[in-house]
Amino acid sequence: MVTLLLLALGLGLLIVGAEGLVQGASRLAARLGIPPLVIGLTVVAFGTSAPELVVSLKAALDGQAGIAMGNVVGSNIFNVLFILGVSALIVPLAVAQQLIRLDIPLMIVLSLVVLVMTLDGSVGRLDGGLLVLGLVVYTVFLLWQGKRQAASDEPAADREALARPGWHDALYVLGGLAMLVAGSRLFVDSAVTMAGWFGVSDQVIGLTLVAAGTSLPEVVTSIVAALRGQRDIAVGNVVGSNIFNLLGVLGITALIAPAGIAVTQAMLSLDLPVMVAVAVACLPICFTASAIDRWEGAVLLGYYVAYTAYLVLAATHHDALAGFSALMLYFVLPITALTLAVLVVPELRRRANE
Repeated sequence: MVTLLLLALGLGLLIVGAEGLVQGASRLAARLGIPPLVIGLTVVAFGTSAPELVVSLKAALDGQAGIAMGNVVGSNIFNVLFILGVSALIVPLAVAQQLIRLDIPLMIVLSLVVLVMTLDGSVGRLDGGLLVLGLVVYTVFLLWQGKRQAASDEPAADREALARPGWHDALYVLGGLAMLVAGSRLFVDSAVTMAGWFGVSDQVIGLTLVAAGTSLPEVVTSIVAALRGQRDIAVGNVVGSNIFNLLGVLGITALIAPAGIAVTQAMLSLDLPVMVAVAVACLPICFTASAIDRWEGAVLLGYYVAYTAYLVLAATHHDALAGFSALMLYFVLPITALTLAVLVVPELRRRANE
């Protein structure tokens, strides 16, 4: 009963914190003359990824490498498939050209870089230092670019709200982040306790419950942002969070962990390639009409359900695993690739004729 109450309390803090963070961040963007997309890629994305950083650091220092690595990889998969899927089902999402030209390709490149780094079975301190350096360069570039683009086009009603003191908006952002971190921690601890009752491995817990739990701030923030019309924040939050997970969470954890982060063969053969594939698939989905429609959201969500089902079947050594794997490999994946190709080619021709 106590575990369930803490689970509910964590969820409540997440919802309230996300609302405060989105309101404060959107007003802060207008006040500073920075496009909301840049705020979504930096302040909101990095802030909502704070739980991943805290959980991964604690897991690595406690010697639970499966949770530390699984949290980063699982969160990136969850962010694209589940969060973008659910958000697009609620409200079709517009995708800014900057995301298509810069940030999504960068997410793909970084996913490949991390995959290469793990081929030796670990992410060492040198790898971590390079990733953190990349985070600093990326953040400085975004802020510089945002100031160059700065041209606030907020409606008059929002300008009246901006008449309040600047500390008011900062308080909303900081308070929202604090609630998100506290709420996600309560939720994750409760979820891990419940998962322990079923005796599943720490890697599976990291890839599923911990990854989903630490991504709850992104879930709630993106949905609230989409409903409030801040769609740049909704999509930018997901892409920015994935970039921060790879550069910041993985990099800082590898730097601080005594022996770096060990990577299992199972993760090398399945989960890391899935993370790369999900990042790659994100580009054509966002590219078509510069939007994520409801049916595309449904496809993303369906793939997350399928991925989670595979993890559960593999963890329990279920008899249905072989048939399920064959169905995904020889039918679902080829059909999806063909559909994406059919959608992208006409869009390329349309843009070439413009």
